[in-house]
Amino acid sequence: MLALEPFAIVLAGGEPLIVRDLGEVITRITGAGVQVHLYTSGWAVTPRIVEDVLRLCTSVSVSVDGATAEVHDRIRGRAGSFDRAMKALAVLDEASRAARSRGEAPLSFGLDATIVRSSFDQLEDFCATVAPRFPDLGFLSFGAAMPIGLASRAGFVEHELLDDAQADRLASAETIRRLQSLVPSGVSVSATDNRLLQYHPDRVAAGKLPAMQVEPDGRVRAMAIYEGTVGSLLSEPPLTLWERSMVRLTDPFVVQTLSSVGTMRQWAEATRRLDRHFGTDADRDRIDRRPTYVPLIVSR
Repeated sequence: MLALEPFAIVLAGGEPLIVRDLGEVITRITGAGVQVHLYTSGWAVTPRIVEDVLRLCTSVSVSVDGATAEVHDRIRGRAGSFDRAMKALAVLDEASRAARSRGEAPLSFGLDATIVRSSFDQLEDFCATVAPRFPDLGFLSFGAAMPIGLASRAGFVEHELLDDAQADRLASAETIRRLQSLVPSGVSVSATDNRLLQYHPDRVAAGKLPAMQVEPDGRVRAMAIYEGTVGSLLSEPPLTLWERSMVRLTDPFVVQTLSSVGTMRQWAEATRRLDRHFGTDADRDRIDRRPTYVPLIVSR
């Protein structure tokens, strides 16, 4: 009998740290021998949260969208969010050093940056300015913004989504080597263009499939970054939902829509078609109510 036996679960958001009884959830997962990797904006990170929840995780990533408050706060749409992210990293850094002083394993934590045009020229600043602020920082992860949600809107695509040349440069071995040379010793650097998550039919056929994505209410998305769910973990077996997701990947509309994707801009167009086709009426209403993207103007 087939069964789903994940080796790791990623808790991301939204903001997972606002979930009630999160520590108990993580304890049950790790008690089953499954690793937990958590992504947070850092807004709710406190020493107590680190002790009660984050110490249970295999790794903790703080999401930072810009190497300066000007860029990060504008992209996030929330003043003060950069300072809160830096404070969260400082709390994690202090907790890690305290653990080492007690002879315990340090925390595995790092910075995860979603790169758009406004932050593309800040890659070196992340490495040479931000990373050295936190002596126990373990990693810097850079990923190209994907055209999902608000980022699939035409305004965002026009002003912020990386073009294909930028995405290629971000994920190149040359870029990773250059950035690695700028960070303190002991910090690892990775970068990806995130194109794997297009679910391009040829990659699906080759077995390069991302993980199952579960929404906070238990619903499972057939394809992680696109609208359209196939049921709920609260009422149906995980394997049944996984099998439905695999069927969705070979749906003629999916294959036809994604087969033509060759550029970042085409990816955004395909996302909009898939979201409207497979989304519920409520999903489509939510899409229609998304705000118009206002481009970021960065002073130089």
